[in-house]
Amino acid sequence: MLQSWRQACLKVFDRHQKYLARTCGTQPWRSFSNSAVCWAAPAQKKAIRMEDYPCEVIRNFSIIAHIDHGKSTLADRLLELTGTINKQARGNQQVLDKLKVERERGITVKAQTASMFHDRDQTRYLLNLIDTPGHVDFSWEVARSLAACQGALLLVDASQGVQAQSISVYHVAKEKGLTIIPVLNKIDLPAAQPEVVAKQMQSTFGIDPEDVIGISAKTGKGVEQVLHAIIERIPPPNGNPSDPLKAFLFDSSYDRYRGVISLMSIQGGVLQKGDKIASCFTRKRYEVTELGIMHPEEVPTDCLRPGQVGFVACSMKESAEAHIGDTFYRVGQPVEPMPGFKPAKAMVYAGVYPVDSNDFLKLEESIKRLSLTDRSVEVTRETSSALGQGCRLGFLGTLHMDVFRQRLEDEYNADVIITAPTVPYKILHRNGKESIVSNPTDFPEPADFASGGRAKAVQEPIVKASIIVPEKYFSAMMELVFEHRGTDLDWHALDVAGDASGDGRVLMSATLPLAEIVTDFFDKLKSRSSGFASFDYEDAGYQASDMRKMTFLLNSKPVDALALIVHADKAEAIGRHWVEKLFKVIPRQLFEIPIQAAVGGKIIARRTLSAMRADVTAGLYGGHYERKLKHLNNQKESKRKMKRVGKVDLPQEAFFDLLSK
Repeated sequence: MLQSWRQACLKVFDRHQKYLARTCGTQPWRSFSNSAVCWAAPAQKKAIRMEDYPCEVIRNFSIIAHIDHGKSTLADRLLELTGTINKQARGNQQVLDKLKVERERGITVKAQTASMFHDRDQTRYLLNLIDTPGHVDFSWEVARSLAACQGALLLVDASQGVQAQSISVYHVAKEKGLTIIPVLNKIDLPAAQPEVVAKQMQSTFGIDPEDVIGISAKTGKGVEQVLHAIIERIPPPNGNPSDPLKAFLFDSSYDRYRGVISLMSIQGGVLQKGDKIASCFTRKRYEVTELGIMHPEEVPTDCLRPGQVGFVACSMKESAEAHIGDTFYRVGQPVEPMPGFKPAKAMVYAGVYPVDSNDFLKLEESIKRLSLTDRSVEVTRETSSALGQGCRLGFLGTLHMDVFRQRLEDEYNADVIITAPTVPYKILHRNGKESIVSNPTDFPEPADFASGGRAKAVQEPIVKASIIVPEKYFSAMMELVFEHRGTDLDWHALDVAGDASGDGRVLMSATLPLAEIVTDFFDKLKSRSSGFASFDYEDAGYQASDMRKMTFLLNSKPVDALALIVHADKAEAIGRHWVEKLFKVIPRQLFEIPIQAAVGGKIIARRTLSAMRADVTAGLYGGHYERKLKHLNNQKESKRKMKRVGKVDLPQEAFFDLLSK
């Protein structure tokens, strides 16, 4: 009986296995076994042979433009035309803007790479695109991306014309010797003036209007001409596969499972999986475990050859080992390292602290990993008596700082407090030495500048600002510049004769203190120009200035996290403004709290937060008034004692409200 039962079960099982074998290649089935589930095998893409793409068929280019001129939209159309992404999918909106902060804000903050294949004249070309940011705060991303290119598409909005950042990125590209392809975008808009803007480009950049390509990146009109121009005008990269390996690292990211993922441009030789490579900077050795191209996501390949750009995973565990601008070579075949990049100079500093002081180590590790993808950030440890342990970070601008904070919250679930932004000041000492101070708590006191003190003078950083604005807002821009201590104001008409709008534009240049720009200068610029003005700036060194350290006292005790460095002429107005803000956000205590702003030993602003007062006479009915007076006097004496020994702690919510602007 048992034997026949076994045979019947085996027949059923065999019949099921035969049927599963016939259908496994067409539709998914699950079998009752401890083996892996058999699923339908997806159609495999044809493997990419990188040997088929020598330098002659490779074009490395970037898209550069002012913010919101359509760089990411043009990148989408190029990816669609080359078949890199599905043209039928309607979700192709800023495909290369992969970060959540980029999607929410509608701007590009991180340069992204994508490899495309395009057939023309019976030749298959490999096009390596790098989409770059457009805001001035991310100019280092642009400069770093252009180092891996031989050409650039200069994109200009046909309705807005040449703007401040358009001029800046053009000169950066020309300094690196790149071939510029001028492109006019948004020619389908009703407000577009292609002929006028083409003449602007001729007068500003010396570009022949005949070379300008008019397109609409949104509809795809004229984008095919851009592809042809990329192949015809941009020169191919140089490189010999028989030379020793030389790989240039221009970007990196962190993967929790694979470690540091490096983006490299192969300058010579061939890089293959399993190769032993070494860094010219750290001299450390690694083994290549994975490599490939971004298409636009990671696609593994067998090798990377000269002129090609791709990702490399080599079990690099520490983020500090990946130095942007480093050169890698095959072990045993050292090469001359490439020049690399000029280090980014931080323009704005701010303290970053965890809301919960116990999360400091987690926050520090998150900052290190995030700074791997943004090497322009400077990181040092610092300690505050009010906020505990934190990090002092240096940024290229206030938008850069805000984006970094949002990325910390989005990508690492970090709850942080960021102090008010400051700029680096140069302190000239009497012994002839100089020091850079970015933290207000380290700034010398007024007594240090007196005769016999250690400090002699203070110099603040200044910038050369460029503002492009319509003529009717020119006077408002002049007032704004002078309100923010601007000097050396100069201007000239930017538009050529025959502007159809009847309202030409002016290019203004002025010298401004950097401290005035990092506050609310940009907001006022847009407000007073109805959003038409564009702004760009570059470092212009230091100049002597009368700067003062302002401290805020709560119950006569200083709060170091709120210290500021202000100009002497604006100290009183700033002190009153911040005292009013503190008065609104500090919760009331059982004793009165004096809120004071002080410069040295002089109090320049004060508000007193009244105490919460319990009705100690509520239970007294009748009797002489001295009974109530006795209770009131006891309450007053107790509050006097509390004020003498009481400690006022600013809650985290108060810091959030106070530092929100």
